[in-house]
Amino acid sequence: MSYLDNPRMLAAAAVDRQDLPGGGFILSSPQPLGDISRCVGDWLEHWAARTPNAMFMAERGADGEWVRMTYAEVRQQVGVIAQGLLDLGLGPTQPVVCLSDASMEQALLMLAAHHIGRPFTTISTAYSRLTKDHSKLAAILDKLGAAVVYAADGEVYGDAIRHGAGSAAVVLGTNAQAVAGARPFATLLARAETPAVMAAFAAITPETHAKYLLTSGSTGLPKIVITTHRMLCANQKQIQLAWPFLKEEKPVLVSWLPWSHAFGTSFNFNMVLCNGGNFYFDDGRPLPGLMDKSIRNLREIQPNLFLNVPRAFDALLAAIEADPSVARDCFGRLRAVFFAGSALPHDTWERFNRAIEGVVGERVMFSSSLGSTETSPVGTLVHWLSDNPRCVGLPTAGMSIKFLPNGDKLELRMKGPQVFDAYLGEPQFTTAAFDEDGFYKLGDAGYLIDEARPERGIAFNGRVAEDFKLTTGTWVSVGTLRVAVVSALAPHAQDVVVTGHDRDEIGLLIFPSPDARKLPSEQLSARVRESLRQLRAQAGGGSSHCIARAIVLEDSPCIESGEITDKGYINQRAVLTRRAQEVEALYAPAMHARVIVVD
Repeated sequence: MSYLDNPRMLAAAAVDRQDLPGGGFILSSPQPLGDISRCVGDWLEHWAARTPNAMFMAERGADGEWVRMTYAEVRQQVGVIAQGLLDLGLGPTQPVVCLSDASMEQALLMLAAHHIGRPFTTISTAYSRLTKDHSKLAAILDKLGAAVVYAADGEVYGDAIRHGAGSAAVVLGTNAQAVAGARPFATLLARAETPAVMAAFAAITPETHAKYLLTSGSTGLPKIVITTHRMLCANQKQIQLAWPFLKEEKPVLVSWLPWSHAFGTSFNFNMVLCNGGNFYFDDGRPLPGLMDKSIRNLREIQPNLFLNVPRAFDALLAAIEADPSVARDCFGRLRAVFFAGSALPHDTWERFNRAIEGVVGERVMFSSSLGSTETSPVGTLVHWLSDNPRCVGLPTAGMSIKFLPNGDKLELRMKGPQVFDAYLGEPQFTTAAFDEDGFYKLGDAGYLIDEARPERGIAFNGRVAEDFKLTTGTWVSVGTLRVAVVSALAPHAQDVVVTGHDRDEIGLLIFPSPDARKLPSEQLSARVRESLRQLRAQAGGGSSHCIARAIVLEDSPCIESGEITDKGYINQRAVLTRRAQEVEALYAPAMHARVIVVD
């Protein structure tokens, strides 16, 4: 029997539906959530006692070899670091804040904060390393009320810390001498754990603040999501119930995802810890020059789960198609593939499926989810063999999703035990985030893949706020169209941004792929034009898919300007703002030479 058909490995797809007046409805999971853990630290205590010598996490050392820590070793160091934090006199809601990339040292610090009921925050490196203006970082740290600021290297992060940390205690992994008054991380390991640590641990309740996570902040300072232990523990129980194979086969994960996002820690790291698995820090990235590191790590570890963002799939596919041994060496033990952050283009889905099937001997489960920082992050989950790359699953146990007509779409709203209660210090935004029935207004749209069989799942249908109307009155679904265009332009488009708000026609800003940059401009333009003509024909000529013009941009999206997030997906609004001149050129009466007209 395939694991895909084994109820001990994957939960059956089931959902309850309640119709509402006005054409809306609510989908709910019929599966009860049951009991959940009290706090994140319960998982560490459990596995340190039950499997003390099992490896928990590992990262590359300075010599390039893996440095590993067992559950017992992690628990011992967490206790000592927790004592060091208590000695600093942290208040109950004063966070420990990290400015640097994911690492074992950061993991130990986060777990120590969790163990004594103090919140932990990771701030994107875009605020510290990718800009010289640290005023926004200073405002964020002040808003958080940071008690401790940590970074891996005083020389790398020193300037940001000097301009942003204020009165917070500064702890640095290396080069502490670069920042006046900073403490080396080793000082947190200077004292033995005392009974005060477990006394603080015993005082934690499910509503104790575990993390403060930041929203994107695309329109100003980010909002701060209060994430409780209840939210994190409920979400991991929901994942376990949907994917029972996690108890049969402990998760082995290689991950580079940034910890400033909920998926990096709340999903990936916590899933490994909750189930007693192995977590490997990936020192690569889906970027030129860094993907080879990720492939090396995948070859050596052969994870049973591969969780990533669409950009990473594109980068990995290029390597697999150039050398088929990459798929065999990396994914021989694969059970499931998970993608999040944005929709996966159909072409990418099919190519990756074929590559994995050739190695494993059968299709593996391609899973995705719908959720946000405010939902811890998983609100839905795919736990069956879906044939639709837009499928984001069904509500997890204890979860309800409201579908409400909004224009020509159905807006999605969520209620469940993993959904947040409040933004930190901003009651007005908190009130605005929920409807009259207590459902969180997610801002995403979706629809049932099969109206007659809702158990086939929900399809993602873009962000409601990104959609726009042409002057003709036609609604353009940006998320849906973007995925279709990227697939149609493969392999020439790294990504695209859709234009046309208050215009007569749809346009595109195209970020070219590395392969596309090798082509003469005339040849690339011809291929783009023909691909867009074919897409128009496939869509039946409807104006909502009728792209009239495009420009191939000369550079890549700029992370410092917010055009691409550190998780690797495009910020539509930021690109349109920064590239306003290109947008104007698209629609200028005197046609610019760079504009590709699709006639």
